[in-house]
Amino acid sequence: MFLFTPCFRKRKMERKRIVVTGIGAISPFGVGVDKLWDNVKAGKSGVKKTKQFDTTGHLVDISAEFSDFNPEDYGIDPKEAKRMDRFTQFGVIAADEAIKDSGLNLSEIDPYSMGVMVSSAAGGFHSLERGHLDMINKGKTKCHPFTAPMLVQNMVTGKIAMKYGIKGVNKCILSACASGTHSIGDSARTIQYGDADIIMAGAADAVICNFGIGAFTAARTLSKNNDHPEQASRPFDRDRDGFVMGEGAGVLVLEEYEAAKKRGAKIYAEVIGYGQTEDAYDMVAPEPEGKGAEMAMRKALKDAGLQPSDIDYLNAHGTSTGLGDIAESQAIARVFGDKNINPKLKVSSTKSMLGHMLGASGAVEAIICIKAMQEGIVPPTINLDNQDEKVANLNYVPNVAQKGDINITMSNSFGFGGQNACIILKKVTD
Repeated sequence: MFLFTPCFRKRKMERKRIVVTGIGAISPFGVGVDKLWDNVKAGKSGVKKTKQFDTTGHLVDISAEFSDFNPEDYGIDPKEAKRMDRFTQFGVIAADEAIKDSGLNLSEIDPYSMGVMVSSAAGGFHSLERGHLDMINKGKTKCHPFTAPMLVQNMVTGKIAMKYGIKGVNKCILSACASGTHSIGDSARTIQYGDADIIMAGAADAVICNFGIGAFTAARTLSKNNDHPEQASRPFDRDRDGFVMGEGAGVLVLEEYEAAKKRGAKIYAEVIGYGQTEDAYDMVAPEPEGKGAEMAMRKALKDAGLQPSDIDYLNAHGTSTGLGDIAESQAIARVFGDKNINPKLKVSSTKSMLGHMLGASGAVEAIICIKAMQEGIVPPTINLDNQDEKVANLNYVPNVAQKGDINITMSNSFGFGGQNACIILKKVTD
């Protein structure tokens, strides 16, 4: 009788390098990455009086909305537009910009080798509100026949796939305000694992409507500084009183480095680190000491093989809420040291200008990190006039952009339910 003992050799798998080759965005400043970047680096606020709906009776009448948006102006067929919620329209338009920017010829790509992971935190709030009103006013079955598919979060990723015939990995990651960042991180790992060669990653959200503003006001999360809209979003400032609702979309084309280099693609950045945790604490409030946020940042650094001193710029979640800004800033200081220990690190919250786009924030902020590295400019945290003594002593880039050699950036996103995500992007020089 022979005793057979199999011998397993450990195989060291070479980690694929994942790069960004195309970017597209929608923000309160309109369609396009250039409009987004030109305004945030200049420190301009996109917050104003809300025009999308009659705010009579609301305690909040300000938002960072994309005013006068018409999907037909951006290539969406009028009939098709009626079957798409506003957030889906945003995602499709941002994806179109990203695809064009990437230079990909989709006719030459195996459709099963390409995927879409464009998520949404909230889905079709506009469709839900309209459908409910139709049922109340017209009859129980009188809402639009496409109401149900229009309001689900995954419809944005489905519509993008349908438009371009993309038949590979396709899913929507729902993790509240961390959705966009989770989508980028998970997309990078999906390509590294070999389940796709190219993925369009990001998120889109649009909840500026009666239902959306009313619900978030009831949750006591929104700023009520209606008299001074442009000053309402003020992360890390002692006079902050909540976040300003924003809307928009961000889409990034991710692909393997060697393949991108071979086709002569323009390479914006490399995704080198990803960390994710859960607070397991509260539905809305962050864990008071920011332990989950801290661990997400540490995991991202470990994944990237970096030391805290390697990070040049950190785009903070920085929502302008009382508890959130304190918890995050203290977590950042524990990981990186305050500005007396680590004067190199620059931290800013671009939500001071863009408002909070919910899940789309992480995707848009990743694009801002890319532009910061590209131009060597860190956008400011505007309205930071009197830094709260309870937040950590960091360089928050108050009110005016700062220039510098920006080679590696980190972006934080934290969502309702305690879900935390962090990615690290690096400038590609080889």
